[in-house]
Formats: sequence, structure tokens, C-alpha cells
Amino acid sequence: MCQACFAPSSANGRLHFCHCGTPETLAAMRRIEADISRRQMLGGMSAVIGMFAGFGLAPRELRAQTAGRPLLLTNLRFFDGETLSIRGGNDILVRDGRIAALPAPGQGPEDAERIDCGGRTVIPGLIDTHWHTTLVAVSQLVAMTQEPGFVHLVAGREAGATLMRGFTTVRDVGGPAFALQAAIDRGVVEGPRIFPAGAIISQTSGHGDFRFANTLPKMPLDPASYPEAQGMAAIADGVPEVLRRTREQLMKGASQIKIAAGGGVASQYDPLESLQFTEAEMRASVDAAADWGTYVCAHVYTSPGIRRCLAAGVKSIEHGQLADEDTVRMMADAGAWWSIQPFLADEDANQYTDPKAVAAQTAVSEGTVQAFEWAQKHRVNWAFGTDILYGGGESQARQLAKLARFMSPLEALHRATGAAGELLALSGARAPYDGRLGVIAEGALADLLVIDGETDTDLSWLADSGNLRLIMKGGRVVKDSL
Repeated sequence: MCQACFAPSSANGRLHFCHCGTPETLAAMRRIEADISRRQMLGGMSAVIGMFAGFGLAPRELRAQTAGRPLLLTNLRFFDGETLSIRGGNDILVRDGRIAALPAPGQGPEDAERIDCGGRTVIPGLIDTHWHTTLVAVSQLVAMTQEPGFVHLVAGREAGATLMRGFTTVRDVGGPAFALQAAIDRGVVEGPRIFPAGAIISQTSGHGDFRFANTLPKMPLDPASYPEAQGMAAIADGVPEVLRRTREQLMKGASQIKIAAGGGVASQYDPLESLQFTEAEMRASVDAAADWGTYVCAHVYTSPGIRRCLAAGVKSIEHGQLADEDTVRMMADAGAWWSIQPFLADEDANQYTDPKAVAAQTAVSEGTVQAFEWAQKHRVNWAFGTDILYGGGESQARQLAKLARFMSPLEALHRATGAAGELLALSGARAPYDGRLGVIAEGALADLLVIDGETDTDLSWLADSGNLRLIMKGGRVVKDSL
């Protein structure tokens, strides 16, 4: 309020009121505030882009079709992501970011810009259904203690590397990925499409509780812990708190919700076999997600934990390598999805010295081999994921190649393309992108890879990103070494 609001009138000594509260004045103030906000936003965006430029992450010129002119990929064979065979006798026409048609050679539009694939194989862009975009490239210590700006800048750099490995889409299942998703979608940095879950929702002492024991007990007026404040985890105990934390992630833009329903291999406090969240708590999250047309996925390894998840309506089991065969049958009967990671205690695995962690890792490794067998035997819906945390992102494609130990190369590729796209579709209207992913079909989003390699005989070509001769995301060519 201005000083004149109660100033005495020079004419009669009475108090008089100014026009601060009139509709005209308020409208003018809103216009001024909007202009100030716009200027601050533009200045802030310039600063952010400048920071990214310092990391080599400034927006780069990408090859894209001329406005109104389609792209036509010719002289190729292709794997469509669904049928376990390599097809020939078609070109791939791309228009407005989508696959417009699969015309016979020579039948494409005359005005199309042509890309000769040299007889190579074209496959859909790869999908990792268990990824942590913000936490993959830093150590746990850095993630939990360093400036958020640094963590996110490193995540931006890793996002570009992820795309260059041929992964055009990832499902983020825990971490503050919303800002990175926005930066990628707006062209500030390069990276894959992100289906974000936001913070991992965890009970106290659960797999998503990253606090140290010396910070307990937490009292009602205590501030959020650093991992909670940064959006890495959300601690919830009881149905009302689970509802609140689930709805917070939905408000932020989560395409699916991630809960921790059991312990982890190297968790400091929660044993691997521990059960986390009651069925009522899980169901609260499931119901809140369903109200928004999406679903809940759950970190869990053991049969009792998986069964509780299924009873509560969880749609996607993350890990699950210690499931027994009856539980696998239950997953198939429930129509649940299984996101399986090739945890094989090999050269790419995390290294542990604690005997309990080593024993747990061994059990999970043995269970992984069994999981692939039972998933195939009982026809469970399952998709490929990696769950790489705190370094080691460069092994992402190698992890996919390991599936060829358990199935045909094309079946393995199907689990990282067409099957993974079906899992992503569970997000319904909450999906950030409008269109099918993981397939080469009319109307699908044009995420394509042109590769040097025999996809129907082996997956060794995945070990060298140089074998990806062309990478296209949404109709834009982001790499071309043809």
C-alpha cells in the first residue's frame, strides 16, 4: 500500500484513499509483473544455456528434413521391433517426425530427400526401461552432497552419450529428471526421450531412504533431508503420506510412479529380503496413479514382495530375480510387466567387499539366469532395462548384448524395442510423447538406427557405437556417418 493511502487531504484534512485496489490499477500491475517475469526468465535461460555451453552441451545444429519435405530411407533391410525377422522390399518414409509409410523401392514421393543406407539394417531406436538419468554418471557421494547444478550438468552430458549409444528413449525410475527432460524436449541439450517417475517413494528404512542413522529420529518440524529436497526420494509412512507423495510426483509430471517394495543388494539398512510398504500403502499409491490414468512400478526382488505388489495392483515389477516359479506364473496371470536387468556379477557389475552384499549379489546373479528362462517359459510380459547407477553408463549397450546368451538376437532386440514400447504405453495419457515407440510402423514416432551388423545372428555390434551409422530421433538425424 502506498503512503498516500491514508494521507490527509490538503483541502479538508480528511483521510482519503488512493486507487491502488481499483481493477484498472491491478491490471496494470499484472502487466508490469508479467514483463518483469518474462525478462527474468529470458535472462535465466541465457545463463543456463551459457552454463551448458561450457560443458559442451549447447544446442547443436541437427540435420532435419527441409520444412514440408519428407525423408526417404532407401536401400535397406529392417527389423520392425515386433516380428522376429528381418524384412526387405521396403523403403521408410519419414514426414513430420513420424514414419509416414513403408513404400516399395522406387515408389516414394519424388520430392523426398533420400538417404541411401547402403544395404544396411535399420532398427527402431533402443529403449531402456530401467534408467536413472540424473544418477547414472555421478558417484553416490556426489549425488548426495554436491551442488544440484553440477549433478544436473553432468546428467545433461550423459544424456547426450546415452543418445549416441542408440537409446532414443528411457524410462526413468527414480531421481529428479523433470528438468533434464524439459531441456531435452526443448532442444537445449541432446538426449533420449524421458518417461520420468520423479522421486522414489519409500517407507522409513526402505530402499529409497538415503538418510544416515545419526539423522534419526525425524521430528514433525524437521526439514526434508537433502535427497528428499532434491527430488531423489520421498519418504512416506501410512496411507495418507503415500497418497500425498504420489500425488506430488504426478503434479510434477510423472508418467509413472516408482515405489520401493523390498530391500536392495547393497543397501546399508534394509535387508534384501525385507518387505516394504503394507498392501494398503501400496494400494494407496496404485489408486492415486490410476486416478490419473497411469500405473505404479516397484523395486522388489523376492517372491513375498512381488506377491504383495500384485495383490495391490502394481503393474511393473522392477528386478524380481529371486522370484520362484509359482510367483512368475502369478505375474503372467495378472498381466503384469517385468523389467529385468542382466545382473550377472560380471565385469560390469558393482564391486562389493561386504560379505552380505557379495552373497546377495551372487543370489541375484543366479536368479537372473532363472528369471530369463521362466519369463520365456510362462510368457510373462517383460522388457529390457539396465539400472546402472553411480558410473558405468558406457556399459548400457553391452548389457543389452548379454541377452543373446539367453535368447535369439532378434528376441533380445524385441525386448528393447517393441516390447519396451508396450510397457511405456501403460502411462496412457500421462505419456510425455504422442505416438508409438520401439517399432517401425506407419504412424510411429521416427526413432531409427542404421547399423553395421548382422542383427539376426549376433549382437556384438552393440559393443562399438561406431557401428551406429545413423541415429534418428523424431525424424531428426542426430548422427550420420553413412
